[in-house]
Amino acid sequence: MSRIASTFAHLSGLNRKALIPFFTVGDPLLESAVPTMQALVSGGADILELGIPFSDPMADGPTIQRASERALQNGVTLTDVLAVVTEFRQTDGMTPVVLMGYANPIERLGLDAFALQARAAGVDGVLVVDYPPLEARHLKAALTLVGIDTIFLLSPTTTEQRMREIAQLATGYLYYVSLRGVTGAGHLEVEAVATQVARIRSYAKVPVGVGFGIRDGATARRLSEVADAVVVGSRLVEEIEASTPTEVPRRAEALMRQFRLAMDGAQ
Repeated sequence: MSRIASTFAHLSGLNRKALIPFFTVGDPLLESAVPTMQALVSGGADILELGIPFSDPMADGPTIQRASERALQNGVTLTDVLAVVTEFRQTDGMTPVVLMGYANPIERLGLDAFALQARAAGVDGVLVVDYPPLEARHLKAALTLVGIDTIFLLSPTTTEQRMREIAQLATGYLYYVSLRGVTGAGHLEVEAVATQVARIRSYAKVPVGVGFGIRDGATARRLSEVADAVVVGSRLVEEIEASTPTEVPRRAEALMRQFRLAMDGAQ
């Protein structure tokens, strides 16, 4: 059983839902990435999503765009992201790590080389934002060969046919984008999300997580009643942006603890 599957199974036995924070590696500094990952786990995170810096993050709002820009200015590459996971694995062999990014850096490295290097580093899942399901088949094959989960996005506009196709391809978990638009945008309607998650579950064999627009513990608590996981991205990146590099781990841990306590209060 993969680390992701084991984590969801363990949480289910405790009647808890997964808390999945996202931040961009290299923001504010490459050196802060591993301490931040460790702090997030200490604060109650169950799975970590690491953003691969990219110059044109089309699905991301201004907050995460700025994070990518800062990381790129620091010279951070996909190779650096893999090195961060390798270092993290020296002290944490349990927490699943998912890489989230765009196709270009992965294709430049090469799909097979990326899969092998990701496995060697200790990556558990990969989510490529701009790969439609059919175009992701070669990457999925390479990842499956080395035991890495392929995670896909679903949105409010995903058709029934596409939902079925994606549900058949996905492993690890499915990531439902709760808003129309980019990360950090709009007002989240929990009732509408609950309806969509129910639709997805009718096709899915894996857990369903919800992300985009989750800015406080109260919203996370309500979503944890209808989904298997809650993804917190822009809110965490804002906290990082407002911190000095030395403050980032402490403030990231404190923010995770707020979300964790709120979510556990819902169970």
